[in-house]
Amino acid sequence: MKDRIYSDHVVNGQHYDVLIIGGGMSGALIANELRNKGKKILVLEAGLVEGLSETSYQAYLSRFYTQEAKVPNSPYPNNCFAPQPNVMDIEKILPNKPDTKGYFVQKGPLPFSSTNTRSLGGTTLHWLGVCLRMLPNDFKMESCYQRGVDWPIDYWDLKPFYEQAELEIGVSADTADLKYPGAGPDFFGDYDFPMHKIPPNYLDTYLAKQLEGMRYIDDEEEIDVDVVSIPQGRNSNPNVNYIDPRTGKPYVPRGSVSDPYTGQRCEGNSNCIPICPVQAKYNALKTLQSALQSKNVEVQAQCVVSKFEFDENANVLAVRYKHYVKAGDRSGITEGRITADTYVLAASAIENAKIMLASKAQDSSGSLACNLMDHPYLLTWSLLPDHIGPFRGPFTSSGIPSFRDGRFRNKKSAFRTDIGNWGWNFPTGAPYSDVANMVDQRNLFGKDLRNKLHDTVQRQMRFGFLIEQLPSKTNCITIDPSYLDDLGNFRPIIQYDLGNYEKAGFALAKEFSDQVYQRLGAEQYTTYSPSDPGFVKYGQEGFTFHGSGHIVGTHKMGNTKFDGVVTPSQQCFEHPNLYLVGCGSMPTIGTSNPTLTMAALALKTSTELSNKLR
Repeated sequence: MKDRIYSDHVVNGQHYDVLIIGGGMSGALIANELRNKGKKILVLEAGLVEGLSETSYQAYLSRFYTQEAKVPNSPYPNNCFAPQPNVMDIEKILPNKPDTKGYFVQKGPLPFSSTNTRSLGGTTLHWLGVCLRMLPNDFKMESCYQRGVDWPIDYWDLKPFYEQAELEIGVSADTADLKYPGAGPDFFGDYDFPMHKIPPNYLDTYLAKQLEGMRYIDDEEEIDVDVVSIPQGRNSNPNVNYIDPRTGKPYVPRGSVSDPYTGQRCEGNSNCIPICPVQAKYNALKTLQSALQSKNVEVQAQCVVSKFEFDENANVLAVRYKHYVKAGDRSGITEGRITADTYVLAASAIENAKIMLASKAQDSSGSLACNLMDHPYLLTWSLLPDHIGPFRGPFTSSGIPSFRDGRFRNKKSAFRTDIGNWGWNFPTGAPYSDVANMVDQRNLFGKDLRNKLHDTVQRQMRFGFLIEQLPSKTNCITIDPSYLDDLGNFRPIIQYDLGNYEKAGFALAKEFSDQVYQRLGAEQYTTYSPSDPGFVKYGQEGFTFHGSGHIVGTHKMGNTKFDGVVTPSQQCFEHPNLYLVGCGSMPTIGTSNPTLTMAALALKTSTELSNKLR
């Protein structure tokens, strides 16, 4: 396997059957699905060759342990030749003054607060592992609620690919426990997940008991409040009823890429974001490892694509890239050119858009680099009257899906509710901030400090609300030669805002949260400040949102080249031998974390590519 992973300059001038740009989940899945087709496949990665060996993965862990701020990208070194955004760079954007502190050039008026990882394995290195399917109505927002747009495919088109993705990722869940509004009895059908659900923790069972029978009365409907387990892309106990179709045998959990006997079960480490120490949580390195078992697949890292060349028929003629030997060493930079029969652009939605803009790609739809979406993430937090045992892993094991769908969506955003297992870690920096406050502000020490700290921390809980965002052409990516990175490539310029639809979703989520805390007898501590970068006003209320790490939109799929950038198989309408894959193809974001849908779409694309290559 190692003799097909390169960091040196070996690919210039070569020709491949399929050239995949990006070694994250989409690129890895497509390479793995095509590996036995007898075709020559290259995966071109901008980041370093790291993660596939025990030594390099341990280096990620060592870096994480020494970082003061445990943010999503803290284990993964920022590479000036393949720079990545960092949540520590998010600032309030001033009028007529772009924020240039981080990799993104933020024009606002609100900051785009989500990040991605530009390393081999992509953002699955730091994802949470939540594997939710979109709901049927998420695919037809315009038809059902006169909001957003309809997809050119529906849930049933994607259902078999969801099942295939859940096998490749290794998803832990039990269908009998999953109650989703609008899902219907055929949503899963006669289906088992590869592994049983991650067991609910004490907080999950406490809330399920306390909220049993609760109903929220909205303007138009009454909504049942259910505490439901969350499908997870992390190893649990194998489901004895699940037969792996790849082997015809019972499913065996896949452990670490460097040691298959490590990480076969989730160990409950409470740092799933930003890194799973044992790789019990899925990452795309596992799929890349499988792809590299074939002599047909190669990976070339440290090659940053600058642009495409197009011929007179608008087909991609070649890819231009810049190769570096060592991050930060300009003396080792060379430029190269690679050709292929078929090209797959599988970077993040933002990087895909940036490369297409730099290539001056055709776009009859006017949608290229537009419709950037995320799940604006609203937090609320309180102190419960009872000890509920927080700060256990994983980050979240259950949630409240009650507001994922309903008639209210014609007026305000749907949302999904995370039940946070880590107390006030996200909103306040607990428990470290609690210690500082009790010592510095309350002058506590010794036994009094220990008792107060134990009592306070053990009663901390918080909700996180992932708010649905509608597509908007004004939320977009642009480029400008005034803003270049250290390799001379364009930095993405982002214009981003939220509308009243999303803000009404904030208000609904906060009102629901207030009712739950009142029912629990909890003491509210939620505060939002106008000085927060993500502070917005809705009526007389103010809210602060954060990024969810869900970068969606920028090359939406459509029915024709006049209403979309790509086909339902993610083939570019205007450039037929080019496929733009990933979350950028999603016309709407719905209420589910988008990774599973991205994987399903990549597998759908792989089916079409397999047929063409055959």
